[in-house]
Parts: sequence; structure tokens; C-alpha cells
Amino acid sequence: MAAPMDESGSWFPALALGVSFLKCLLINAYHSTDFEVHRNWLAITHSLPVSKWYYENTSEWTLDYPPLFAWFECGLSHVAQHFDKEMLVVQNLAYASSATVLFQRLSVIVTDIVFIYAVRECCRTVRQNRSSRDVLGQPSFILAALLLWNFGLLVVDHIHFQYNGFLFGVLLLSIARHLQARHLEGALLFAVLLNLKHIYLYVAPAYGIYLLRSFCFTQDNTDGSLRWSSFSPVRLVALGSMVVSVFALSFGPFIAMGQLPQVLSRLFPFKRGLCHAYWAPNIWALYNGLDKVLSVLGVRFKLLDVKKLPEASMTGGLVQEFQHSVLPSISPSITLICTLASVLPAVVSIWRRPRGARGFLRCLVVCALSTFMFGWHVHEKAILIAILPLSILAVESREDARIFLMLATTGHYSLFPLLFTPAELPVKLLLMLLFTLYSFSSLRTLFSGQGPLLHLLEASYLLGLVAVEIICEILYHLLPWQQTLPFVPLLVTSVYCSVGVAYSFLLLYLSLLWRPADKHKRL
Repeated sequence: MAAPMDESGSWFPALALGVSFLKCLLINAYHSTDFEVHRNWLAITHSLPVSKWYYENTSEWTLDYPPLFAWFECGLSHVAQHFDKEMLVVQNLAYASSATVLFQRLSVIVTDIVFIYAVRECCRTVRQNRSSRDVLGQPSFILAALLLWNFGLLVVDHIHFQYNGFLFGVLLLSIARHLQARHLEGALLFAVLLNLKHIYLYVAPAYGIYLLRSFCFTQDNTDGSLRWSSFSPVRLVALGSMVVSVFALSFGPFIAMGQLPQVLSRLFPFKRGLCHAYWAPNIWALYNGLDKVLSVLGVRFKLLDVKKLPEASMTGGLVQEFQHSVLPSISPSITLICTLASVLPAVVSIWRRPRGARGFLRCLVVCALSTFMFGWHVHEKAILIAILPLSILAVESREDARIFLMLATTGHYSLFPLLFTPAELPVKLLLMLLFTLYSFSSLRTLFSGQGPLLHLLEASYLLGLVAVEIICEILYHLLPWQQTLPFVPLLVTSVYCSVGVAYSFLLLYLSLLWRPADKHKRL
């Protein structure tokens, strides 16, 4: 019998140390404007009184994360002053001394300890394969490798630059606590997470419905329907008090200063436009792509006057404010309606037919993908909110492994435009190749004897990503369109990847709605 996760003291630290060493090798790699964003936030929270944090606008990269993250930056700033005090001057825009780069890179690596601990806790919850004596073939080992060495986190945090590892650590730890039936701890961690980064509102419906249905109601009828008499006011009060306390601690000082409207205006800037500068591979990328094609055809066949078309629709492709040329422009209210409509069946499903904590986890991934597919101004990096939790399901179910391979491969490739400098091209290609090959080989071995994980068309689609990369990185630069149509590589990448993400979304949704009830414990 293979050693359980509790006895894996030899291989888990080795995996964690190995990836941490790799992160150190990337310290001097390219970094994006997000590096300056967080340097500016360090300066704001260190140099200014709390009352000015959400008003300061010397830099265009104003503070737009919830208060707990602002305090996180404030805490980091007290360490940063020992590296280079100049980075903490608000007026030092785009300041990037070697000491500043070293500190900010190390701060991401060190705070990833939260992520490492959360991964270990998730691995403890995985159902082990007792037929395998090989540690490398155990679900817990494969899960640890898929999470710790996740390609998306490596490039987004340790090249592009952000603190997603720390934040995903809180999310995964919250999920682990629910899988361990420690629901109040899981709820507390998620409340803290929402006050660190509000993008995790994407999965809040799954948390809310699951906790109400399976924690506040303590029993079901024999047919699985809700037993209304089992409602526990004590549990509801305990849950509500804890969540309210976290939000009060976070937003209370700003409410007392009468600054809540200002803080909220920073957190939800609806004037930014439908799509982020890099189109996330979602339904709006397909919509934008169709609009581009129709506008080009309209001009070609003289059905449209090129002088009357919005400038960005024909030349830019990367701007935030995007006006459609042929199709109706999309408003925030339309995206909200589409998002709610896509989330509703998922949460209704786990309300009517609870499937335990793993049913909650499946619903969480569906909610993450729903808001990714239909949300307003979605960042391409948000695909990781679905990929990382799905890794847990992928090592326990062949069908989930299939969906994971489709979503992870497509979603990770969609991050390529974030790293556009020539020096990082071989790095991202190598890291993506290694992670993808390991994902396929390890999951194929784990579910050996159950047939191929992917169908022929699915495998062919993923191989098409190779053609997309050759077109965007090599062939396109040899064509005369490079100057007149600079948006084409981004459009091709986003539209092609959006097909794979949409397909994965549909597969996962079907698995949630028609999956048999979990025979394990109710919670």
C-alpha cells in the first residue's frame, strides 16, 4: 500500500523547494506594468495616512483592491524600506532599482508559503489509489505537482508579476477546509479572501448556496430533498456573524470616514470597457472576432463606410474602450444578466441535489467559468480561478481529468500574449511544454485501462495550438499586415482559445447537472 499523504515528508518539501528555486531564477525576467502598480501601492500605504489611500491618484495605477490587501501592502512596505526607501516615494513613478526588483520578486516568493501550505492541505483530502505502490502515481503527488508547478501561476506571478499565489493559497485552503468538513474555517477564509481581492466574487454564489443548504440545514429527507425542520438558526448566526465581522474589520474604518462610495468606485470601475487590453478567451472574444470579420467584409463589399467605423475596431484591437462596428455594443447590465443566467442553474442544482463538498467544488469551478465567460472587463488571468480548483477533481475522476486537460492547455496558452518580449519566448514555451506533457502523462497513467482521456477531435483541437503559435510568432511577422493590422495575432489567439474554454465550460456544466449524487458524506 502506498504511503498516505501524512507520511509524504520526503517528496512534498522537494517539490516545493524545487519550484521555489525556479522562481528565484526568474527574478531578473521581464515584468509588466503590474510591477509598478504594486510598487505604487507600497508607496501609498507606507507614505500616506489611511484617509488618503483611496484618493491618491499621482499615478494612473491607483489603489483598486479591497482594504485587507491595502494593509497587506502596508505590511510589506515596512520590510521594503530596508531594501530601498526610494521605492516608497509616491512621486517616484516607474521606479525599478535592482533592490526594488529583488524585494518585490522575493515578496511574491515568500508569500507563496501560504499557497504551498494550502496545496499540502488539499493533497490530504484526495482519495488515494490503493492499487498503486508508486508514489509518483498517487493522486496526491500528481495534484501537488499540478498545483505547485502550475504554468499559469509561474508566468503570471513570477514573470508578469502579481500576488496570485498568496491569494490562491487562501482560496485552496478554504476549499480544503470544506472538504475536511471544517465549514466555519472555510467560510472565514473565503470572507478574508474577498477582502483581499474582490475578483473572487466570481465564486461567491457557490459558497453562499452551499453553506446555506448543507451547513445551516443539517439534514435531508430520505429522497435527498431538503428537510426544512432541520434549519439551524445558531449555525446561520455563527456563519453570518463571522462574515460580517471580517467585512466590518476591513471596511469599517472607511465607512467611519465616510469613504465607502469612494472605495467602491475604485473596486468596480465600470468605465473600463467590455474587454481588458488583452482579450480574455471568452464569449466576448468570439463576439468581438465576429464583429471584426463582419466589419472587414462590410468594407470589402462596400456595405459599410470605413470613415464611419469606430477607429479602434479596425486598427487597435488592444484598447480598453471597444465600440463594435456591426454588432450591438455590450453594456455592463447585459453582461450581468448573462452572468447571472449562467450561474443560476449551477447553484440551483446544488441546492436541490447536494453532492457534498465535491459537488460544491464542482459548482465553484462552474461559477468561476460562468463569470469568466460572460463577465464585464474580464482579465485573461482569471481563468486560473477555474483551472486550479479543477486540478483537485482531475486526479479523482477520469471525466474531470479530460475537462482539466482541455481547459488547462487552452487557458494557459491564452496567457501567452502577456509575455510578448523575445527573451521570454523560450521560457514560456519550455514551461508550458513541460507542464502540459506532465499533465497528460500523469493523468493518463493515473486512469490507465479506462481508454484515452481525449477524443480525436479534442486532441486535434489542442494540437492546433501549435499552428496558432507558428502563425502568431513567425508567419505573421513575415506578412505586410503587421503594421496595418496589429491586432491580428491577439485576435487569433483569443478567438481560438475561447472555443476550447467554451467547450470545457459546457462539459463541466453538464457534469454538474447530470452527475449522480455523491455517495459519501453529506458535507
